[in-house]
Amino acid sequence: MNHVKATKLFGNLELNRRIVDGLVEMGFEEPTPIQQLAVPQVLAGHDVIGQAQTGTGKTAAFSIPLIEKLDFRNRDVQALIITPTRELAIQVAEEIGKIGRFCRIRVIPIYGGQSIDRQIRSLRQGVQVVVGTPGRLLDHLRRHTLKVDRVKMVVLDEADEMLDMGFVEDIEEILRHIPSERQTLLFSATMPEEILRLSRQYMTNPKYVTVSKTNLTVPQIEQVYYEVPEKYKLEALCRLLDVTEISQGIVFCRTKRGVDELVAGLQTRGYTAAALHGDLSQQQRNNVMRKFRSGDAELLVATDVAARGLDIEGVSHVINYDIPQDPEFYVHRIGRTGRAGRSGVAITIINPREYRQLRLIENITKTRIKREQLPSAADVVERQKEGIKERLLNLIQEGKLSYYRSIVDSLIDEYDAMDIAAAALKLSLDLEPERDEMELYNTADFGNTGARPGMVRLFFTLGRKDGTSVTEIIKLVADESGIPSNKIGSINIYENFSFVEVPQDWANCVMSCLHRQQFKGRRLFVEPARARK
Repeated sequence: MNHVKATKLFGNLELNRRIVDGLVEMGFEEPTPIQQLAVPQVLAGHDVIGQAQTGTGKTAAFSIPLIEKLDFRNRDVQALIITPTRELAIQVAEEIGKIGRFCRIRVIPIYGGQSIDRQIRSLRQGVQVVVGTPGRLLDHLRRHTLKVDRVKMVVLDEADEMLDMGFVEDIEEILRHIPSERQTLLFSATMPEEILRLSRQYMTNPKYVTVSKTNLTVPQIEQVYYEVPEKYKLEALCRLLDVTEISQGIVFCRTKRGVDELVAGLQTRGYTAAALHGDLSQQQRNNVMRKFRSGDAELLVATDVAARGLDIEGVSHVINYDIPQDPEFYVHRIGRTGRAGRSGVAITIINPREYRQLRLIENITKTRIKREQLPSAADVVERQKEGIKERLLNLIQEGKLSYYRSIVDSLIDEYDAMDIAAAALKLSLDLEPERDEMELYNTADFGNTGARPGMVRLFFTLGRKDGTSVTEIIKLVADESGIPSNKIGSINIYENFSFVEVPQDWANCVMSCLHRQQFKGRRLFVEPARARK
């Protein structure tokens, strides 16, 4: 039987064809910088230390080679990934499942707070990859319900977070259970001394991989963002298109499927949009570009890869319909506008879970992206009125109206001139102002948090015993989330915690930016307060 693996290229990486199919299905078209550097080193069998933040594609950087090295016929645990939190464990397990979906891979997350019996049953059925938090992994090792004698690869993900959370002894104990003939990978955004000590003790000649992202400069253009719940994104984009003067706009989506779905959605709503992605032949690509340049298509909807090397003068707006998976892509995308000294605008639409990624982009590009409110349905109607007035004035000045005047003439004795004109407009435009006053941005319901109307009261694990003050809390909240400090409402500080009021439309932003952040040497927890009984 021939065991030569069928391979395929993913960017410049040659991988098992089934893995590439999984990546393509997820919409990835090429490796991010950390993947280009790390994957070959891991495939070559080296221990690797990767310095990378979340949002750079690091999960796939270790998942791709990990899946590549699994023996799928074997049902033993062959790889163990240790993560600081249950959220990350679930996320990593999902991503490995998706990348390996055509390889029949068995992966499970195990973490505290979920029934241990259920986990024991899953482990008994045979699992090749286990992703877990340190405490629960140790629990299983001590009960002998997790067998690690066949583990060939261990990954420490977000190692600096695990240190901060006091997991270092647990990690060392887990590593002592695992055969020393193994490959060890460590990923961390920062490299404190303690992590270097771990790597010296538990790794063999590690290769060091880092993606330096310190010198990304962005063009001097206006950058704004809007927060919208995922299910209203298309509606929000349409509103923006209705009130914005766009001479030529490029809309970016993360995946090819995303591009196709968005183009279909825009076309059914009457916008002329053309798709540009990796599946097009050169001739189709040329056709799309011709339509866009000539103005037959007002919007070009593209993936990152497809937009490489596009040289278009006169793009007035770049819209990130999906926030990019790597800050470098953000810089490439928005550099498409404001060419040749003209002004341009970059608009990013995010859902509440994507604030972390937005902040990462801001920190790396050293710019502030301004928060804006979505135009309301009334703004859209107002904008349409202006356009209609302009068209009417042009027609009056042009004059050629005698045929129409004769119709009006036959009505003017019996009806009011104002009503005739209004009816004529209604006849020609059929524009009923829509009553969809569901205001897109206030849909998040925080329940009653005991705050004043329009505000949300947040609970912070920061109190008098931390020596904190009102001024310090205002500065922390404003610096981390970008909220103007005059919008922060009342602040009450108690011994172990505080309550901070913020406007409802800023609540998601403040929570996402501050929850689990390091402050004064410990982790901060931020959540909506419960109303006083």
